Amino acid sequence: MAEQHRPHTGPSPAFVAALRSAVRGESDFGAAARALTTMDASNYRRVPLGVLAPRDADDIAAALTVCQEYGVPVVPRGGGTSIAGQVTGTGLVLDLTRHLNAILAVDPAARTATVQPGVVLDDLRAAAAPHGLTFGPDPSTHSRCTLGGMIGNNSCGAHSVAWGTTADNVRALEVVRYGGEALRLEQVPRHAGRERGPDGVRGTSPHGPHGPHNPHGPHGVRELIDAHLALLRTGYPGLPRRISGYALDALLPEHPGGPDPVRAFCGSEGTLAVVTEATVRLVEAPRARALAVLGYADEAAAAEAAPGLLPYRPLTVEGMAADLVREPAGLPRGAAWLFVETGGATPAEARAHAEHVLRAADAVDGAVVTDPAGQRALWRIREDAAGTATRMPDGSEAWPGWEDCAVPPARLGPYLRDFRALLAQHGLRGTPYGHFGDGCIHVRIDFDLLTPAGVSGFRRFSEELADLVVAHGGSLSGEHGDGQARAELLPRMYGDELVALFGRFKDLWDPDGGLNPGILARPAPLDANLRFEVLPKRPVDVEFGYPQDGGDFAGAVRRCVGVAKCRTEQASGPGVMCPSFRATGEEAHSTRGRARLLHEMLAGEVITDGWRSTEVRDALDLCLSCKGCRSDCPVGVDMATYKAEFLHHHYRGRLRPAAHYAMGRLPQWLRLARPFARPLNSLARVRPLAALAKRLAGIAPERTIPVLATETYGRWLLARQGEGAEVFASDQVVHLWADTFTEYLSPQVGRAAVRVLEEATGRTVLPHPRGVCCGLTYVSTGQLDAARRVMRRTLDRLAPLPGHPVVVLEPSCAATLRTDLPELLPDDPRAAELARRVRTLAQYLEEYAPAWTPPRLDRPVVGQTHCHQHAVLGDAAERRLRERMGLTGELSGGCCGLAGNFGFEKGHWEVSVACAEEQLLPSVRESEPGAELLADGFSCRTQLDRLAGRRARHLAEVIAEGLSTEEEPGRTGGDGGARHDPNGRP
Repeated sequence: MAEQHRPHTGPSPAFVAALRSAVRGESDFGAAARALTTMDASNYRRVPLGVLAPRDADDIAAALTVCQEYGVPVVPRGGGTSIAGQVTGTGLVLDLTRHLNAILAVDPAARTATVQPGVVLDDLRAAAAPHGLTFGPDPSTHSRCTLGGMIGNNSCGAHSVAWGTTADNVRALEVVRYGGEALRLEQVPRHAGRERGPDGVRGTSPHGPHGPHNPHGPHGVRELIDAHLALLRTGYPGLPRRISGYALDALLPEHPGGPDPVRAFCGSEGTLAVVTEATVRLVEAPRARALAVLGYADEAAAAEAAPGLLPYRPLTVEGMAADLVREPAGLPRGAAWLFVETGGATPAEARAHAEHVLRAADAVDGAVVTDPAGQRALWRIREDAAGTATRMPDGSEAWPGWEDCAVPPARLGPYLRDFRALLAQHGLRGTPYGHFGDGCIHVRIDFDLLTPAGVSGFRRFSEELADLVVAHGGSLSGEHGDGQARAELLPRMYGDELVALFGRFKDLWDPDGGLNPGILARPAPLDANLRFEVLPKRPVDVEFGYPQDGGDFAGAVRRCVGVAKCRTEQASGPGVMCPSFRATGEEAHSTRGRARLLHEMLAGEVITDGWRSTEVRDALDLCLSCKGCRSDCPVGVDMATYKAEFLHHHYRGRLRPAAHYAMGRLPQWLRLARPFARPLNSLARVRPLAALAKRLAGIAPERTIPVLATETYGRWLLARQGEGAEVFASDQVVHLWADTFTEYLSPQVGRAAVRVLEEATGRTVLPHPRGVCCGLTYVSTGQLDAARRVMRRTLDRLAPLPGHPVVVLEPSCAATLRTDLPELLPDDPRAAELARRVRTLAQYLEEYAPAWTPPRLDRPVVGQTHCHQHAVLGDAAERRLRERMGLTGELSGGCCGLAGNFGFEKGHWEVSVACAEEQLLPSVRESEPGAELLADGFSCRTQLDRLAGRRARHLAEVIAEGLSTEEEPGRTGGDGGARHDPNGRP
């Protein structure tokens, strides 16, 4: 890996010293910081010199002054979700999210808000919501994109048919030019005249005001506009989603309301100045919303229907095809759908509006959804399309690059037919989706960007598609900007003369060319700086099979396209990803950040020591291996597997951390400790001895050592069933997996499950052969050779039990058997067979005892859905079982923070607690009196015991208690918060 490419040189020591003496914010020129910012959500990659997190506008001005002095380019960066390469660059990256993320004011009377550029859109919307207001533009990345990035790209989103683009919703801007000059941009009323310069742009140096002033921007801009009035009046197509190029027509004297330098600045992609503050317009949010979902035969039919719905004044008209839908989730019949949202003062008014749309639409099928949860589920399908579109139905890769061109809405149907024909002509595939009401189409296309021939084909297709868009009266960019992906082709849309004017406009703002060079004006070629060209040309030797990526680890890492759903700052609903990012707020501890570091490790330019990389090791250290990204990431990045792979190589032939030996080999230590459970439990209560043991084992001092069972589950079951258990007929038995945690630490869960399974099925639960283990702890610590040995031994010992389902009580063990087992032993058919046989308790009862009636408990529940269950197994059967039992309420999402060995390891205590405090602990504190505390995972129960002082129970225990209560009517349920030991005694 590392030997393939030459390392990039860093900045000069003089520049670093000058910058650090001039600013208060943190600067980082290390390999990790640079690697984390080589890419955005596009196909492009450029290596920066370093990253600065300015603390305020003065820091930005000072940094831009130093950068001008040393000739260092500057790239402003927000959430890093741009898909055309706008926030990749070779100079200094300004991270505007760390400190410049304040909402400075919300003025409900004026319906405005003043924000710093690093404010996340959802945070602004949350601040405006109590006043009945919202910010209209809402791209699908609303949970992590920033206002500065939206201004830079002139972002739009699903509601632009009602509220327009970002440029339509910005009132004033404070910006700083390269060199440090600060300006304030405002619209210039026509009646103000040219002498009213201060109404348009107020110019200041970092130390105070200066003049004269110009209502169009820096000196010379007004003269440039006046000299080219005819060209500017005729050179722009008139359509709602024309985002390409600089909006110089906004500076025309006849522009509605007067020349508008704010609108001209929006969409400039960080090439003119850096935004330090913005005053934005807020709009009234409908008190109620409804969603009409309309089914059509194909996306062209949906596209042709969309313009006809605009007279009904909907809030959105979004379209997508079936290829992008993982699960139907309540969608009506059809192969493509329009999502038409309506608003109203009351739910009834919003519903009536949606029903009117439904009646007017000539659709194959349709439905109106008013339930907020149902609407969120459907919108989630649409919002995840930017990720799901990167994988074709057959699993092959697809890429951005022609993500969001737009045509007049009335031309969308014919354009899509021509677009499909062009794809076929080039042997390409892609599924359009997007803002059909505005004529704006998103699509990921299966370009071959890995070979020279494929890249040449990418260029030819891009040139022909640009001509097709222009032929339909469209814009090359309809939402996310031109960046490097499309700016080279702007002459095909605007002509050479107008594009040359763009260059002159850029030069007036930035005569040194220091802001985001190579983007928009004088752009780099669209096929240069592709992020794939630095990756190894041959597959890397790895341990896991990576079946979804053709066995190629580089292909697995390429899955991350940078849409950054993992950077969501607040989890909601059942989602898990990414708990470590939410605990730290650091890019390095997000799924995307880790994927970027792995990409750079494979590239070998910035991170040069391959598997031995300390940068990658440190970023993965706070990965909880929760597997949340495996299901929550739209493209299915599985960072838990990548972490195990990395740790295996990183520590191969080297001394490991003590925790890897202590907790990574937990099953063997527990087997050895079993005969001495009583004295060991006593010794663990002696604080000095416990502290010494934890220090030697690499365990966090804040943790308590779990209590060992004095009678293991296996010994109890063997004694209960007797030596003749194996003679039962095969159709009269249940195979219950004796996982390590149930066997040695919580045997009461196994005993309860035996009671439930035998009661529900009339079958006998058999003891498993001794020594079977899923290998979970070995996998999570990257001891993959040992994991394979354990797994093969398990398969050998289970050989006499073919074909039977296996009930696994511990979700993490079940997930390991489902995924890690067949991926570590891809050539052993027994591994895939066992993976198929794995069932949770609820899944087994639903499948093999469908007529059984569980006890009715009628009480509220609170607790945690195990992160591995959410990610790998799903909890639909558990939900249905709880409903049948009268257990009401939702279990929290997120991660408990213990996550197997993670929360026990020294140095992880604070992050572990922060993860628990995000959803789990608040839900427990706020629960109703008498609520049942459920947690099927041993880690979750341990975390709750330690942090909440409450004993949670496995669902099997709750059902078993209900069965006992039915037999003894005088008994009551609930544990009242009491603690229990693993032998079942209070």
